[in-house]
Amino acid sequence: MWLDEVKWDSAGLVPAIAQDAASGRILMMAWMDRTALALTAETGDAHYFSRSRNRQWKKGEESGHFQHVSELRLDCDGDVVVMQIEQVGGIACHTGRESCFYRRFENGAWVETDPVIKSPTAIYGHQH
Repeated sequence: MWLDEVKWDSAGLVPAIAQDAASGRILMMAWMDRTALALTAETGDAHYFSRSRNRQWKKGEESGHFQHVSELRLDCDGDVVVMQIEQVGGIACHTGRESCFYRRFENGAWVETDPVIKSPTAIYGHQH
């Protein structure tokens, strides 16, 4: 089975990178277990496993910012998944930004370079 070709870590997880299919920008990284990867392949929408909540989650289930997956790739070692996605609403990060990678290293410090598109309170109804 194709899921057996993935090298799951000791917790049964694999890192999954969401990349904007149009721009190529890396939007986020999260974890998947077998069920999340199977659901992603089956439904065409990104599903992940939350380590902090210890449960499955469908990206966008709270925020409405779903990720429609057009392509799944597995790296040469079989231990990282990359997804080409369409990010609904243009916001992937729970901070309300386009990408979770909004801080750039400059002169010895992390500098926030991307604006908040929509506040987390406006997205979730509470501070997330």
